[in-house]
Amino acid sequence: MTKAKKTKTTSNDSIEDLNDLTVAHRVLKLEAEALISMSSALDESFSNAVKTLLLVKGRVVVTGMGKSGHIARKISATLASTGTPSHFVHPAEASHGDMGMITREDGVVALSNSGETPELIDLIDYCRRYGIPLIAITGRTTSTLANYSDFTLGLPGISEACPMGLAPTTSTTSMLAMGDALAVALLERRNFSIDNFQVLHPGGKLGQALLKVNDLMHAGEELPLTNPNALMNDVILTMTNKMFGCAGVVDSNGILIGIVTDGDLRRHMSRDFRSTTAAEVMTKFPKTIRTESLASEALGVMNENAITVMFVVDADKPIGIIHLHDCLRAGIA
Repeated sequence: MTKAKKTKTTSNDSIEDLNDLTVAHRVLKLEAEALISMSSALDESFSNAVKTLLLVKGRVVVTGMGKSGHIARKISATLASTGTPSHFVHPAEASHGDMGMITREDGVVALSNSGETPELIDLIDYCRRYGIPLIAITGRTTSTLANYSDFTLGLPGISEACPMGLAPTTSTTSMLAMGDALAVALLERRNFSIDNFQVLHPGGKLGQALLKVNDLMHAGEELPLTNPNALMNDVILTMTNKMFGCAGVVDSNGILIGIVTDGDLRRHMSRDFRSTTAAEVMTKFPKTIRTESLASEALGVMNENAITVMFVVDADKPIGIIHLHDCLRAGIA
C-alpha cells in the first residue's frame, strides 16, 4: 500500500496564494463599498416603488438580460417565497410571444446596469402602452430604461471588481441586494408571518424547522387524561390504551395539575398500589408547551429534561400531546 506524497509549497505558490487573497480582499471591499453607497443614496423612490408593487393585483414580473437575468430570477424567487406572487420573464423571449405572460394587473421590475439593453425595448413599450407599472434597477439614472420607468432605483457608480471593468460583479451584487431590500420591505408591509413562511416552504429543512407543535400533536380522543381521584388500576388502563406511557391529571375545571408516567409507576409500586389515587402518585407541575410554539422548541425542552412526551396546553388546559418520536419522524433534530 503506497502512501500519498506530500507536496511541498514553493515560494511561487506562496506568492500566488498571497495574490489570491489580495484579489479577494479587493473584490469584497469594492462590493461592500457599493452596498454602503447604495444604502446612503436611497430616497423616496424606494418607498414609492414598494407602494407601487404593494398595489399590484397580479404578479410582480422581474426581468433582465444576461447576468442581470440570473439576478432577476433570484429576486423573483425571493419575492414569491416571502408573500409577493412573482415570476421571471426573459426579455428576449417576451418579444416572441412571452409578453402574454404579463397582464395589466401585473407590475414589472426591470434590471439593466446600462439601462440600454436592446432586448428590453419591446417590454418597456408594452408596459407604457398598457399602463403597467415599471420599476427600473439600473446603474444609469438617465438611461432609456430609467426615463420610461415609473420609479428608478439607482445602483452606485462604483466600478466592477473585474480588473478590466467588464465582468458584472459589483453591479450584480448591488442588484441582488436591492432586490432583497424590496422583498423584505414588501414582506414587512404585508405583515408576512412565520406561519405564512411555513405554508410556502413545506418541504426541506425550512419546512421542517418551521413546523409547529399544532402540526404534530395528538388531540381529541387520543389524549390520555384522568382525574385526581382515579384509582391507579384505572389510570394504568388509560395509559395502556392511549399508548403514550403517561396520563395527564386534570382537576374539575379541566386544568392540568399533574402527570403520571411509567417512572412514577415504578417509584410508587407497592402491594396496595392499585388502590392508590392518581393524586398520590402524579408528578406535579409537568413540563408543557403551547400550540403556537415551534416543534423544534418542544424537542429541545424534551431533550433538556430527559422526557419523551409533553402535554400541549391552552390556558393551562390540555388540548394535545406531543411525543419525541413525532418530532423525529418529521425530520426535526
